[in-house]
Amino acid sequence: MLYAGIAAAFILFAIWITRYLGEEYAWINRKIIHFSIVPAVLFYNAGLIAREIFAVAAFLFGAFQLLTHIKRDELSWYQIRNNYGEVFFAFSAAAVVWFIEKEYAVVILLVMAISDGVTGILRFFYFKAKGFNVRLRKHWIGSVGYLISAVIIVAIIFPQSSIVSKIIWAGILTLAEYQRFLDDNLAVPLVGVLIKGIL
Repeated sequence: MLYAGIAAAFILFAIWITRYLGEEYAWINRKIIHFSIVPAVLFYNAGLIAREIFAVAAFLFGAFQLLTHIKRDELSWYQIRNNYGEVFFAFSAAAVVWFIEKEYAVVILLVMAISDGVTGILRFFYFKAKGFNVRLRKHWIGSVGYLISAVIIVAIIFPQSSIVSKIIWAGILTLAEYQRFLDDNLAVPLVGVLIKGIL
């Protein structure tokens, strides 16, 4: 429970500190909160947080965020009305940990946290610099960041895999993130589970 408490503290601190950036940076704030789950994932990978605790905590966090949407009382500095990405993120994290093997779950979670964070931040500042509306925009510059970071994550967790399989795996996840038909917080873990045999 000690490590679960430490991991939760990182997430709660990220939620608290991003409040001071304000609603203008809601998309950045979401990505900072994504990054904040990395300690929890690493503790889970090291066996310091049990699968059941991780999955239940992620599910409860998702349920809390869903409730704020239902009540129309969003935490506006990172929750965006009618956009349930952070809810899907938490529920997906719970499902991935609960249902699949640890090594694959860790890769998918780190890609969801780090690669998605990297791509979101790159896109935000690219469009902000161009003077465009940064909301709900995809761009290749973010996808390049996603691909590079995903390859690095796969290489660290699966050093025995070939470089070709790592690039293919990361490339497919990048396409899953980029597509516009299904929220990437659902598409990436779903596709990650379907293609895990590539590694």
